[in-house]
Amino acid sequence: MIVVSAPSGAGKTTVLARVLAEMPGLRFSVSHTTRAPRDGERDGCDYHFVDLPAFQRLRDEGELLEWAEVHGNLYGTARAEIARAQRDRSDLLLDVDVQGAAQVRARVKGAVTVFILPPSFEVLEQRLRGRGQDDEGTIRRRLAAAGREIDAFSRYDYAIVNEDLDACVEELKSIVRAARCRVDVIAEQARAIEASFAQAKETETA
Repeated sequence: MIVVSAPSGAGKTTVLARVLAEMPGLRFSVSHTTRAPRDGERDGCDYHFVDLPAFQRLRDEGELLEWAEVHGNLYGTARAEIARAQRDRSDLLLDVDVQGAAQVRARVKGAVTVFILPPSFEVLEQRLRGRGQDDEGTIRRRLAAAGREIDAFSRYDYAIVNEDLDACVEELKSIVRAARCRVDVIAEQARAIEASFAQAKETETA
C-alpha cells in the first residue's frame, strides 16, 4: 500500500495519473466523498460521489479504513478497495490527506507513505490561481491549509519536491519499486527459494 499526500495544488493528481499509467501492477484506490463532482470527473473513476447519509453509514458500519473532513467535505477510503486490490494481486495507491495518512499508518502495517511538496509558497499560489477553479476566499483557505499540512512531511517515509513533473514522477516510481523489494513483501518467495536450496542439499546427501 502506497499512501500519497500533498497540499492542494502541489500537482499530486497529475503525478499519480502518470505513475498509474506507466507502472503495471498498481491500482488506484477510488475514495468516497461528499463533495460535488468537478468538470470532467466521473463517478467510480475519480471518486465515489455519495451524499452525507451514505458516507456516514459507511463510516458508522466500519466500512472505511480512513476518513477525514477536508475543506468542508468528507473523504474516505473503503475497505472494499483493499480487498479488490488483493483479489487482483495489485499494489494499492492511495491519494489521501494528512489526517487519512495518519489513520492508515496506524492501522496498516507496512504501508509506505509519501509526501509531495511544492517548491515554495509562491509556486503553490501560482498553481492554485492558474487552475481557475476557485474564488479568492477558497484559494486563501487552501493556502492556509497547505501551511499547516506541510508541517506533517517529517512523519512520512519519503518526501518529494514537485519542481519538475518528470523528475517527480520518476522519484515516486522509484519509491514504489523499492517498496516492492522490501523483505517483508518478498518473504514468501524468498523462503520458497531458500527451501529449494535445502531440498537440493538433501538430494546431494541422499
